[in-house]
Amino acid sequence: MTKPRLRALVLTAGLGSRLRPLTAQCPKPLLPVLGRPLVSSTLDRLEAAGCDSVALNLHHLGETIREAFGDRHGEMPLVYSRERELLGTLGALQPLRDFLAEADYVLLVNGDSLCRWPLEELVDHHLESGAEATLLLSLTAEVSVFGSVDVDERDRIVGCPGFRPPGTVAGGTVAGEAGTRELVFAGAHVFSPDLIDSVAPGFAGIFDLYARLLEQGRHLQGLVSDTPWHDLGTPRRYLEAVRSWSPAGRSWLAPTAWVSESAEVKESVIEGGARVGPGSRCLDSLLMPGSSLAAGACASNIVLGSGASVPSRMHVADCLLTLRNAGMAPGSRILGENLVETPLDIR
Repeated sequence: MTKPRLRALVLTAGLGSRLRPLTAQCPKPLLPVLGRPLVSSTLDRLEAAGCDSVALNLHHLGETIREAFGDRHGEMPLVYSRERELLGTLGALQPLRDFLAEADYVLLVNGDSLCRWPLEELVDHHLESGAEATLLLSLTAEVSVFGSVDVDERDRIVGCPGFRPPGTVAGGTVAGEAGTRELVFAGAHVFSPDLIDSVAPGFAGIFDLYARLLEQGRHLQGLVSDTPWHDLGTPRRYLEAVRSWSPAGRSWLAPTAWVSESAEVKESVIEGGARVGPGSRCLDSLLMPGSSLAAGACASNIVLGSGASVPSRMHVADCLLTLRNAGMAPGSRILGENLVETPLDIR
């Protein structure tokens, strides 16, 4: 059987508002994860799945993404779609209609999530089910945090944001339909290019389309997976995702990081050029490139932004620390002469 021709759009245009001030000077898809930009692992997965070309949409600090990746990832060509105004998940597909039309199937993947995407399984499941679109659904993500789609006992999607079937009651159950449950959409879809033929220019969300299809009784399928999926929507989620990506129960140190022999580092990630000084403690934390803990400092459950330094003997916990020139976010406060402290959870 001939393999289908695949092309993809990775969504990298978002503002990263809830990660500010971390994203004021670095777009979320380029945030470091064990020495590589966040979106690199997604591009790896798309190449492994057999995509012959991938598009990335650009808006916030978009040129930095283009400069980081150039015109290919490995052997896979990359193209870019500049959005003067954000177009939304569905709207982003319209300018790429001709590019995507050359494929048999389109993969649409969030560029601000961290996941070992089961893309080949997603495509195979789509081909087997005959659905018009197949969505990756997470068994582990919390519905109360991320919202849900409703699936029946065959994992066929029966409800989504913008459309809930008649008779839906608390818990996602549809009256008279045993086995219906709520699951979280985990940021990856596959469908044929003709599904977007009717998409008009301008802003639109993908669930605007899916709700309309469900109202028409069309077939949308879910692939239910226990593969860990991380939405990096807040500093806390970024910290948790990065720590989960390192070997279980161990710290990860970039080759160019420096840690004093008298320092304590526990279950932390130390990115390139970061320094952990004599007698300091780094616990359950992320030190971004060029950041540092001075002698005797203690950091517990923090994200330390690029170039920021915790002064000698200062203790900091449960926060994002960035340089003052990166700006502030809701809930931020000035700490010392050159630091801004921001809560890990930003609403």
